[in-house]
Amino acid sequence: MKLAPRLSLYFAIVVITSVTSLAGCSHSAAGAKTAFRSGNNDASLPRVQSENGRHRFIVDNKPFLILGAQTNNSANYSAALADVWPVVEKMQANTLSIPVAWEQIEPQEGQFDFSFLDTLIAEAAAHNVRLNLLWFATWKNNAPHYAPSWVKLDNQRFPRVITKDGKMLNSLSPLGKETLAADKRAFMQLMSYLRDNDPAHRVIMVQVENEVGTYGSKRDFSAMANTQFNAQVPAKLREAMNLPAGSWQQVFQEDADEFFHAWHIATYVEEIAQAGKQIKNLPMNVNVALRNPFTPGDGYSMGGPTDNVIDLWKIAAPSIDMISPDIYFRDFKTVARVLELYSRPDNPLFVAEIGNAEGYARYFFQTLGEQGIGFAPFGMDYTDYANFPLGAKAVNDEVINAFAENYRLFAPMAEAWAALSYKHPVWGFAEPDSEKSEDVWNAKGSGDDTASDNEKDKEGARFTQTADLGKWNAEVTYGREMFWINPPTGNDPASGGAAIIKLSENEFLVTAFRARVTFVPSDELKGTPTMIERVEEGHFEGQKWVFERVWNGDQTDWGLNFTSRPHVLKVKMATYRR
Repeated sequence: MKLAPRLSLYFAIVVITSVTSLAGCSHSAAGAKTAFRSGNNDASLPRVQSENGRHRFIVDNKPFLILGAQTNNSANYSAALADVWPVVEKMQANTLSIPVAWEQIEPQEGQFDFSFLDTLIAEAAAHNVRLNLLWFATWKNNAPHYAPSWVKLDNQRFPRVITKDGKMLNSLSPLGKETLAADKRAFMQLMSYLRDNDPAHRVIMVQVENEVGTYGSKRDFSAMANTQFNAQVPAKLREAMNLPAGSWQQVFQEDADEFFHAWHIATYVEEIAQAGKQIKNLPMNVNVALRNPFTPGDGYSMGGPTDNVIDLWKIAAPSIDMISPDIYFRDFKTVARVLELYSRPDNPLFVAEIGNAEGYARYFFQTLGEQGIGFAPFGMDYTDYANFPLGAKAVNDEVINAFAENYRLFAPMAEAWAALSYKHPVWGFAEPDSEKSEDVWNAKGSGDDTASDNEKDKEGARFTQTADLGKWNAEVTYGREMFWINPPTGNDPASGGAAIIKLSENEFLVTAFRARVTFVPSDELKGTPTMIERVEEGHFEGQKWVFERVWNGDQTDWGLNFTSRPHVLKVKMATYRR
């Protein structure tokens, strides 16, 4: 049987499990070399707030939208930071995601070195940038490359995954008790350092591990793992999912291997996260090496929180505040589906990584439309590395500006946007592809069917998107002159985007780049005279709207035309009697 439909049946139970308060959790820190004291009574701690299935990130007791940038993997040394800050500044990013490696802080067992963090936190404060630390430890993209040598060279104490045919993979087994104990001790030392040395909370979030999972095997088939596999499915999982008793094979049948592996990785991550939160209760996430949601196959990283096991992960790892997609699919259809899958009532959407090629920038708007709390393109530094073809061939001004223009638009209203999208409906639009996207490695696209066969015959249909906002509908089109009604032809390359917040039944906040946005009456207003009552352009100071001018005449007769220059509009629609 396939588990995904059954998981959906018990979604309500999963939500209750995943949002249980952590305040009463306890975890023994036995074995750690330091007597840790609680650091969780500070009311100014960064946190995630959730209400009625909506989410917002809070920093300094104010709503916060993560306008992020992630460095390349090997930028996590003081000498490399000079190549990081110039890009962060050009992007106008407010948050830097950067690795902290286990091998870096504990090169010898029990001997810790946090000198890099001393430098990083001080320089981040000087640049007025927040930090999201990425804990590269047991897993970094499947492998233990960032574990210390005393871990990755001792296969007896820290065992690796064994395939079904007896081959050893370079992926540590989640069933290794010594591995978990050592990783957890180091993570607790990291969180203790943050508690004692970062009172201003320059670090606002910590990612636990990096793209957990295993390539090349659905699970560990070692004797140790097989014993666990043949045992009963844990009661916690069975009760949450209303499943019968039995072994993993009996309960999950053809999905048993993958879900067994996912459960044990998730519970491993949970133990680390829970131990860290007992020391300093910062928001924590895990990032995902995605599978294609339409044609997954079986070549993806098994055991991570891919879309078919998100619910299982929510049960196993309630201390994880968000499961965050790493998006390297280029095509509109696949990206849209990924954003939908990871934006859930029990999961704030944070795009922890996305490719840094220019075409990815438009998905910032679509992320906001899924009520996303943040966005962070990968590889944003001058350290002379590029992960092409997943990202850009080089980090230059053209690449940086594709993301910087979004951040320049939203930086002045980030607090207001985070506050408003928490209370009001929001929509986001990204321009569809102008042609079929190129397939890349394990980030293959999902076909060129942005518009249906019939729609493709209609002039401009491919570059027209609509949304039902209630009494009013929105139409977003791309590649049009500002004046008159010529059909949209798209931008070259595809780069348009728009975002709308519904402030009241007739009032909307809207902004966009390289798009025309038109508000029209919905079917319920059929036969009723309608009009644009007022369009204000303005800006926000904190959460206060500041009026600048009124748009009218040519500026509204042919829709609201947004160029490459930032504009933020407040639109009021109206009906009137004949």
